[in-house]
Amino acid sequence: MKTIITFITTCIILVSPLAIAEENTDNLIPLDAIKEKNAGILTANPKITTFEKTLFAIGRIEATPSSITLVSSRIAGRVVTRPPVIGDIVEQGQIVLKVESRQPGSPPPVIPVKAPAGGMVFKSHINLGQPIEPSEELMYIIDISKVWAVADIPESKAAHVKVGQSAQIKIISLGNKTFEGKLFRFGTEANTSSGTIKAIFLLDNPDLEIRPNMLTEFNIVISSRPKVFSVPKSAIQGDQLNSHVFKRDYEIDHAFRKVPVVVGKVNSDRAEIILQNKELNVIDDIVTEGGYFLSHTNPDKNDLVKALDEAHGHKHNTDGSEITPQQVAAAKATAGGGSAEQGPSSTERVLLYTACGILLILLIFTIFRKKDVS
Repeated sequence: MKTIITFITTCIILVSPLAIAEENTDNLIPLDAIKEKNAGILTANPKITTFEKTLFAIGRIEATPSSITLVSSRIAGRVVTRPPVIGDIVEQGQIVLKVESRQPGSPPPVIPVKAPAGGMVFKSHINLGQPIEPSEELMYIIDISKVWAVADIPESKAAHVKVGQSAQIKIISLGNKTFEGKLFRFGTEANTSSGTIKAIFLLDNPDLEIRPNMLTEFNIVISSRPKVFSVPKSAIQGDQLNSHVFKRDYEIDHAFRKVPVVVGKVNSDRAEIILQNKELNVIDDIVTEGGYFLSHTNPDKNDLVKALDEAHGHKHNTDGSEITPQQVAAAKATAGGGSAEQGPSSTERVLLYTACGILLILLIFTIFRKKDVS
C-alpha cells in the first residue's frame, strides 16, 4: 500500500505543474471588436423550457366561407356612379354604386345598390356606364378580419394531429411573420392526387395584412416535454457526430470557446442538448449567428497570447501556459537579455507521462514478484 501511494504522489508531482500552468486554449478563438462586428455574431442564452415536438407542413391562407358576399342589382340598367375598386374597404349598408333603370321616365329612376356586408372588395366586374342585368355578379366583398390558414397534412402523419392542437404559422410574404393558431376542423375529404388532408386553423387578422392565397408554413405541436435544456437551432455547428456550439469567454473580450455538445431532439427553432457538462449553462452567451465563421477561423497564436496576457495581467507562452518564475529567472540570467524560455513543450510532457508509465510497469512487476517469492 505504501508503494502505491508513493507512486501516485510521484506522478502528481511530475504532472501537476503542467496541468496548473497550462491554459486550455485549444478551443479558444480570440477576435477583436471589428472582426466580431464584421462576422455578424449574435448571441442568446440557453433555456430550460417546455420542448415541443412539431410536425411541419405547408399550405395557404383562405377566406372563411361565411365571409364572402356577392353584390348584384335587382334591376336591369346602367351604372351611373363610379364603383369602388379592388382593395377598397366598404361598410355594411354602404352604397357601392347606382343603377339607372331602363324603365321609362324623365329622368329614368336611379336605384342605389348597397353592400350586404362589410369587408374588402376582392373582385369587381363593373365599370362606370356599363349595362348590367339582375343575373350578373357585380362584385365580391370579403370580410378578412378572420381567415383560415389551411395546412396540407400528409395522410401518413394525420393520426398525430388532433383538433385543439396549436401551431406556429409563418407567412412567407409578410417577412416570415409568425402567428399562433389552433386547429379547429379538418377538410371534408382527402386529396387523392397529393395524398394529403386539410387541417384548418382560424387566425385573427385585425390589421387586414393577411390575404387569401398567401403561402404559409406550419409547425404543428404534436407533443411537449417540460424542463428541457435547449439552445436555438442556429447555434448548432458541425455534423451529427461532431456537434458543437460557441460561447462567449467571460475573461477575454471578443473571444469565444468551442464547446462540444450532444444534440437530442430538434424542432422548428430549438435543439435539445443532452449530457451537457459544466461548460454550458443558462447564463452563457451562445453564438446564434456567426458560428460558421468561428468554425472556419484559425486563431493566430500571437493574438491568443496577447489576449491571455491582457485578460490575466501576466505573460503567457505560445501554447497558452503561464510563464513560470523559473522561466523568468532563466531569462534574466541569459546573457544579452534574450527572450524568456518557453513553457514545457509537448515533447517534455510526453517524456514525463512516459516516465509515469514506466514507473507504473515497474510497480506492477515488483508487486507480482513479491507475491511469487512469498
